[in-house]
Amino acid sequence: MVHSRLATPGATAEVLRSHGIHPRKALGQHFLVDDNVVGRILGLADLSGRDAVLEVGPGIGTLTVALCEVAGAVIAVERDERLLEILTDTTAGCHALTVLHADAVEVPVAELMTPLGPPSAFVANLPYAVAATVVLRFFEEIPALRFAVVMVQAEVADRMVAEPGNKDYGAYTVKLRLHACPTGRFAVSPACFMPPPRVESTVLRLERVERNVSRTKLLAAGRMAEAAFAQRRKTLRNSVRSALGIDADTVDSVLSEAGVDGSRRAETLAVSEFLALGSSATEYGVLP
Repeated sequence: MVHSRLATPGATAEVLRSHGIHPRKALGQHFLVDDNVVGRILGLADLSGRDAVLEVGPGIGTLTVALCEVAGAVIAVERDERLLEILTDTTAGCHALTVLHADAVEVPVAELMTPLGPPSAFVANLPYAVAATVVLRFFEEIPALRFAVVMVQAEVADRMVAEPGNKDYGAYTVKLRLHACPTGRFAVSPACFMPPPRVESTVLRLERVERNVSRTKLLAAGRMAEAAFAQRRKTLRNSVRSALGIDADTVDSVLSEAGVDGSRRAETLAVSEFLALGSSATEYGVLP
């Protein structure tokens, strides 16, 4: 079964050549040319006609045309204006598709609407430079987003799935895990792209975690993670005190209220403990 007619080296090269386009390294453009990978992405996403899908970096439409076959609606955000004409041609038969010329890092989420409403799924072969940023941003800012299936650099995936005590576990991990948890992944070889990147890639599925806490406390937990990891070799007490510029007594009060030992280091704390720290910091007025 062919999932995308564009997912071959020959088809991709012909589309780019006919439009006089060369991939831009600055935009992290590596076009997927393996239809088997497209199929595995669709399998991990398990989309239906009820899903409104957000795609970032559609490129020439390789994954886009496959998404349009299984989803109820697709909105694709493309920054490179050179590719808009190509997308018009390659996705001509996609009737439930909206292509938005914008930067996914900055585009107002209110503009990411489909005929079915805001996106419920985020499925994309992401430009490496913005992958971590947009995944976290969309989980934070689009409440309707239920899950994401995204291709990212392998080391970014490692940060997303890291557990406490792992060297890849850091503030970013905590902030993402406040909203979503990993439920599936597979590796993708550089040979599956044109041009091949110099790094390994990973497709990762992340599903939203519903937490019975306010947005304010979620943000506070993220701020506490940033403070805790600001100087990760220091104890939690010293790193938080230095990063937030507060006195020792206040830090000790926040830690005590959260039930967290200040002599520990940030990488040993579970996400639930950062939630407790955020709540405590809010109550003591350390964070707004």
